[in-house]
Formats: sequence, C-alpha cells, structure tokens
Amino acid sequence: MSLNLSHMRRNSAHTSLDNAIAEEQRFLDQAIERRDQLAEHLRAELDTEISDALERARHRMLRRQHEELLRAQDGLVFGRLDALDGTVRHVGRIGIQAEDQGDEPLLLDWRAPAARPFYTATAIDPQGLARRRHIRTTGSVVAGVDDEPLDGAAASAEDDAAPSELVGEGALLAALDQRRTGRMSTAISTLQREQDDIIRAEATGPLIVQGGPGTGKTVVALHRVAYLLFTHRQMADQAVLVLGPSPRFLEYIAQVLPALGETAVVAATCDTLLPGVEVGRDESREIAEIKGRALWQPALEKHVASLLPRARDLKLRWEGEFYVIPAATVAQALASAVPGRAYHRARLIFTEQIHSLLAEAVAEQRAALLEEMEHGYEDILARFDRGAKPGVAHASSSDVDGLLSEEEIDELRERIAENEPIARFIESWWPTRDAGQTLRDLLSDPALLADFAPALSPEEITTATAVVPEAWSSSDIPLLDAVADLLGSVDAGVKQGEFIADQARGRRDWVYGHVVVDEAQELSEMQWQMVLRRCPSRSITAVGDIDQAEAAHRHTTWAQAVRAAFGERWTAAELTICYRTPREVMELTGPVLEKAGSHNAPPRAVRSSGIEPWQRTVTLGEVAALAQEMQGRWTGGTVGVVAPVARVAALRGVLGDVPVLTATQAKGLEWDATLLVDAEGIAAEPRGWNGLYVALTRCTQELGQLILV
Repeated sequence: MSLNLSHMRRNSAHTSLDNAIAEEQRFLDQAIERRDQLAEHLRAELDTEISDALERARHRMLRRQHEELLRAQDGLVFGRLDALDGTVRHVGRIGIQAEDQGDEPLLLDWRAPAARPFYTATAIDPQGLARRRHIRTTGSVVAGVDDEPLDGAAASAEDDAAPSELVGEGALLAALDQRRTGRMSTAISTLQREQDDIIRAEATGPLIVQGGPGTGKTVVALHRVAYLLFTHRQMADQAVLVLGPSPRFLEYIAQVLPALGETAVVAATCDTLLPGVEVGRDESREIAEIKGRALWQPALEKHVASLLPRARDLKLRWEGEFYVIPAATVAQALASAVPGRAYHRARLIFTEQIHSLLAEAVAEQRAALLEEMEHGYEDILARFDRGAKPGVAHASSSDVDGLLSEEEIDELRERIAENEPIARFIESWWPTRDAGQTLRDLLSDPALLADFAPALSPEEITTATAVVPEAWSSSDIPLLDAVADLLGSVDAGVKQGEFIADQARGRRDWVYGHVVVDEAQELSEMQWQMVLRRCPSRSITAVGDIDQAEAAHRHTTWAQAVRAAFGERWTAAELTICYRTPREVMELTGPVLEKAGSHNAPPRAVRSSGIEPWQRTVTLGEVAALAQEMQGRWTGGTVGVVAPVARVAALRGVLGDVPVLTATQAKGLEWDATLLVDAEGIAAEPRGWNGLYVALTRCTQELGQLILV
C-alpha cells in the first residue's frame, strides 16, 4: 500500500508540474504574439515620413521602443507572482501592454515597482504573496518552473529549519551551475534581495558598494544602469557612462545592457575616456603612485593659470592707423573673461571684447577727427557768411554728420573679427595651447613642478620628471584629462550623431546623467577626478572589493580611496553573499585576506561544488596536459589560467587557446575551472596577496593549484 501511495504521489507531482508548464507555455505564447504585434505596429509608425524636429524626436523614441521589443527574445517571461487575493502577475524582461488599454499590463517590466516583490518577498515577509514562480525558458519554449510558496502553506509543522536566505533558491543554484561561456549574461530572473536593494537605491549622490568575489557586483552595477534608465527617463538624454577595468572586461559584459534593452550607455576604461588619446607606454608603480595623487589637480590649475596673459597696453593696427587699448581697460576685460572659465573659453570671450573695444576706438577716433574738421569748416563758413549777400543760403554744421551708426559699428566689429593680422596679434599675446604640450612642459621642468606642487618631495619631483613623455602612460591620462579640461576646447562646435551614446562617446566634455564604476578600488585619486568631471551632479555608483585592490595607490579602505573626491558625502552599501565561488574555495581565502591587511570579513558562500581544491607539482610542459584534462571535464564551459606576470609569456607558449592572465587581467572574470600557477609568485608581486585573493576566486566549480619546478 505504501509503495502504491508513493507512486501515486509521484504521478500527482508530475501531473501538477506538467500542468504548470503547459499553463506557462500558453501565457508565453500570448506574450510573444502580443510583443510581435506591438513591434509590427511600431515598424509601421517608423515608416512614416518625418516632417519636423518634433517628428524626429518621436521617431527616436519609437525606434528605442522597437529595438527593445526586438531584443526581448530569450527570457521574455521569467516569473509569476500569485497574490493572496488571487491576483496573478507575470514578470519579464520588458513590459508589454495588454490589448485593452484599461487592463493591467500583460507583462510587468522587472524594473517596475509592482515587480519588486519578485526579488524581495520571503516566507517571513511575503508582501501579500501566496507564491512566487520562476519560469525557465529556452527560446519560445517553457522548459520548467520552480514554485516557492510564501504563505507558509507548504511548511511542515515539524520543520523548524531556518528559512533560506536566498530568493528563488532552486532557480538561482541552477543558473549558477550552468557552464560559463566567456560572456556575462543577464541575471534579472535570479537577483537577490540585497542586490535588488542596491539596484533600486536612490541616485542622488555617490553610492560605494563593497562586495567580495562572487557577490554579483558587476551584475548589480549593470542592472542598476538598466533600472535607472527605466525609472529616470531623462538620464537617457544624457547617457550613462560605465567604466570598467580593462577592454577584456568590457568585452565580457558587452551584451548585457543591450539584452536589457538599454542603448544610451557608453562603456569605457579610464585609459580610453579621452577621445583620440591612447596609452602607448608602461610606467613604474612608483611613478604611477606619485601621479595618481589628488595634489596634481591644484598643481595643474596653478600651472594653467600661470599661462594666462597679464594686462598691458595693447597696440593694434587697423587700416593703417594704430590704436591703443590701455592696460587698465585690458585688465577689466581680463577680469570679466577669466574667472570660472577654461583657458580657451576665457580667451574667446576676451577676444570678442577686444574686437568691440577696437571697433569703439576706431569710431571714437573718427568722431574726433570729424569734430576737428567741423570746427575748421565752421570758421570758413563764418568768413563766408560775413561776405555773403542777404538771402543766399549756406551749409549748416548739422548737415555734416559722419558719426558711425550702431549698425555700422557692428559691421566694423565683424570685419575686425575676420582680420588675420589682428588674429595673429592676439594669438601671439594669448596663444591657443595644446593639452599634451602643456603637460609635457610641466613634467619636464622640476623647478616649475616644485613651485606648483610643493607637497611633492625633491626625490618625488626628480622621479616624476625623469622622463618627458612622448607617448602617454596610464597614469598620464588623468593628468592630461585635467589639463584638457582646464584649457577647454578651441573648437566650440558640437559633434552630432543619431544616438546619444555616439555623441557622448566623441566628446571629452560630455556630462553624463549617471556614472557606474566597476572595480572601483583600482581608481587613483586623479582618476576619480576624471569621473567627477563627467558627472558633476555626483550621481555615481561605484562597486568593487577593496581587498582585491592591486593598483599602485596605497588605499586599504574605501574612506581612504574616495575621500579626495567625495569627502564624507557618500553612502556605503555591502554585498555579503558569495554566489559564484564555492565554499570549498572560499575556505582558502581567510589566511590570504589576513596577509593582505583586510578590514573586511569574506563573503559567505551559499553553494558547494562538491569538488575540493587540489594541488600538484609539475613542469611547464605538463601544464598543457592538465589544462586539456580540465577542459574535458568542463566541456561546454570555460577554463582559465592565472599566473604571475613573469610566467605568463611562457605559459601562453604551451597552452594555445587557453586564456592565460595575470591576476590583474583576470579581475572581474569567471570560469568554470581555474588553474592557478605559482601562487607564491603572485603573492610576491606588488600587493600580491590582494592579487592572490583575486586569482583564487575566479572559478565557479573547480580550482587546481600548480607548483612549477
């Protein structure tokens, strides 16, 4: 009887699951059909002719909506919320409007406030829900469902186990166990509560998010971009800047935001923020640390200010005559043009004032000459009048009026502005300047640098000025950016493009609606200044792990890292749960963090791979065979090798297509399995214990450590 009862229960469970899958398949079919209808309607709208600027703006909006619908292919529907009152809502990648305008949306956008309980409701805090359902799809087919009762109905009276801290645990762990492809995917169906809290946090000031390896820092950062662009539509008019640590990292995350329907995004590294400027040389960590300090900002401001001209008499020639603009007048023009403006902007305003002053001087001199002529003419008339016969008319002085009208003075000013000799004179007195040469002038003059940066020691000044850069290093870029900003653009023209992101990408002085910084612990104080220039509103989200910092600066806490940029005006948040790295690997990190001088507890791993980390002593030639074995075990996934800088070239020579990276290059990446070669060599590098912490935590399943002999 008990066997039959067990069999009946299994059959009932299978039937219930089949029914649930069939139910969700019907809804998915309906959502796909409605999505396609909306896309076709928008396509027809876009085929209409554009007659004016208003129509162009409307077409841009419709095009964004159309592209969003087209991108919403995989995972269109991934969740369902069953409320205690019987209301059922489905949650998906995008919102889809029902055919009846008065109805609720057919599909809730995951970013909508009504969808938030999908990420935050728990059995302890069900938020009015009876059940949450995770829906797994493959293309247009429902592959499975996972139900989470939230009303306590499924809890056994004898079950006193603590509730899981994970939302949608089954779906989450299934996603974490999937093979890695070398590209990041979206995680909108498995976001956890502490991640969602950060994604939906206010964007009114700097938010600094500390998160150890595998806590989903990058997932949070990118989904926060999508959430903010959805919630604050005006941000799309300014674009959002995403700063990553390396081009490889940007390639890794490249498809996430487009998959979420967002295109008003510019992705870059600090090295690529200046249009047309590339890093062309390496520099020592010592020099990089010196050049990364905040003291360079006031030093560069003083340097550029010293290049401004001083007031003196300006002697200008116009149509064969010399005119002098007195020093006092020049000083007044400088005082109105310079304060609060970039060098070239102030120069432009001052030049316009000189054109006006010269035009006025020409008009005044002409008036004076005419007055002299008129006095002489009146003497002649007086003598003529005394000898004239009665009744004979004569000319009056009022008939002679050679004064320039306002329109004539404006025309004169325009002619002066187009005069090349005057332009050359102003250029010689107040020259236009190149940012690169201006910076090189400072970096090649120890005495000048000592004057403008007194906080640097004589030894540091000698180090910083030892090489005059022809090609730029990574640590030069923030200094060059600061000089370019202080000088300003010579060309006031604005580069246009069809999309906001294209316009923003081509302009150094673009002001973004929001900036997201990933691996933010690596930024120097001068790189933070680059961020602030692009987002003066300080609407910034920075995610990172201060314990993984490998940059040349000496910061070991977030307060030290951001004090120069934000002072005390920033908000801290923390991600505490490690989803990626298995418990077996995280257990190795405690001693490494201690040696790195960490002030933080490592994140708590919530999953186990069942594979203990292993270690072998091998020759260089044997590494390839081990890598092949590992690739065989993780077919369809990825394997990566992390090694000290000194070992990378040799390993790449024997490993072929297996990626071999330094700890710095591996930051932010993940593989199914990692081969860690020569851990002691990594630990011996500058900030090597931090690097080793990075190297240990790249895998989702298996870690092998190799000692080379």
